[in-house]
Parts: sequence; structure tokens; C-alpha cells
Amino acid sequence: MRLITANVNGIRAAARRGGVAWLAEQGADVLCLQEVRADDDQLAEALDADGFAGWHVAHTEAAAKGRAGVAVVSRDPHLRVGTSVGPEEFDGAGRWVEVDLATPAGTVTVVSTYVHTGEAGTPRQEEKLRFLDAVDARLRRWTADGALAVVTGDLNVAHAEHDLKNWKGNLKKSGFLAVERAYFDRWFTDGEWADVHRSLHGPGPGPYTWWSWRGKAFDNDAGWRIDYQLASRPLADRAVRASVGRAAAYDQRWSDHAAVTVDYDLGFDVTV
Repeated sequence: MRLITANVNGIRAAARRGGVAWLAEQGADVLCLQEVRADDDQLAEALDADGFAGWHVAHTEAAAKGRAGVAVVSRDPHLRVGTSVGPEEFDGAGRWVEVDLATPAGTVTVVSTYVHTGEAGTPRQEEKLRFLDAVDARLRRWTADGALAVVTGDLNVAHAEHDLKNWKGNLKKSGFLAVERAYFDRWFTDGEWADVHRSLHGPGPGPYTWWSWRGKAFDNDAGWRIDYQLASRPLADRAVRASVGRAAAYDQRWSDHAAVTVDYDLGFDVTV
């Protein structure tokens, strides 16, 4: 099963820049999108026009129009769809959608999530930490159940020093705060969850998944690795390949993020 996660930075803008067509060419079985910034009809129009007609879509948009929004798009139908990470304060935020999919290896739960950007020392940061608390609770539940599960998306945290170019200059900024990185430490240290991309790629620096549109960040590869596929151990053990779809040049970018692709050996034919 080929699973691609991508923060599209607005699905309609990504489509105009050729991003949806690019995604359709990658041979995905499941596509997780963040920052969709569209309603159901607009998302369907963008997907249908560029190679995803007839696919099954689970989408939740934010109450604030033009912001956030996440989706899981798959070739096969969804056995179940959920849009709540837990606490009611995040209902309607457009930051969490999960589906169950039938596979030869058993039911696989796939999540697309968009964690808050945050801002150190402000209520926005406290909201981000409460959201991460909710994610932590969900991961613990899946661990206890021995589930095949994967949480994908823009988590807006660089876990380690090799996950961003200028780590020394960002120690006190949201996205690289010790309190944020501690969540990832807990998830990975006991081995119950894996950062699949890092596990398959090996040590950094990078490969990064986000670069500012401004200045020479992309040309100098001054990026952050903040887009992930976090898999429960039973699923992580089935991951066989991972890659980042970094554009060949600045003018070929269709988002400020790059897509992260992972192939899982679940008994399907994998496109190579």
C-alpha cells in the first residue's frame, strides 16, 4: 500500500500549480492532505479534474473558511470515518480525520492531521500542546489495542537537531521547543511508534519537508522536517520504502511543503 501525505497549502492553488496532477502520477493507494482550505465541493472538483475521480474522500473543513482542513482520499472505500481527536474544543477545527481501511493484513487506521503552528509563550502555544496531548492519548489507545495505525501529516514540530537546518536559532521558537519534542521522544523511545521516514532513510540532516517561500531557503535547503508518517509498531514493521517529493527547482514547487511517500507491505501489489 503506497501512502502519500502532503500539506497542499490550499488544494485549489496546488491544483493550479500542477500539484494534484503530480500526486496522481505517484501511484498512491491512499492520499492524506492537509491545509485543504476548501469545502467538499471544491475539493471534489480539484481531485476529479486531475486523476482522482471515483476515489473515496473523507474530509473535514475548519469552521473558519479558508483555513486548515484535512482529508484522506483512497482507492478503496472507508470502513469507518471519524473527525474527532477527542476534546470538544477541537471539533470543527479541520485538523483531524481518520478512516479504517480493509487490507489483506487486517484493518488499517489512517489519520491525516494538521497540528497548530503555535507561538511560544502565547495562548496559541497552549492550544497546540493541548492538541498534542489529545494525539498522545489516541496513540496510547491504539498501542494498547495492538492496532495497525498510522498518523500522517504536518505535525509542525521538528523532532531532532538533524530535522531542521538552523536548529540553534530555533531553540526558543514554536516547532522546536523542548516541550514539543518531548512528545516525540515518548512515542519513539519505547518502540511502540516509529517515525517511518526517519527509520527507513537513516540519519540526517534532513531530508526536509518544508521551506519558506521567502528568500533563498529552498535554494539553500534551509528547511524543516515537520511532515511525518508515524506508524504503530505492527504497521511500521511492514514499511519498506520512503521518499520525499522535493521539487527539482524553486519554480517547480506547488506547495511550501514536500510530499512524504511510504510503501507498506500489506499484501497489495505495490507500484514501484
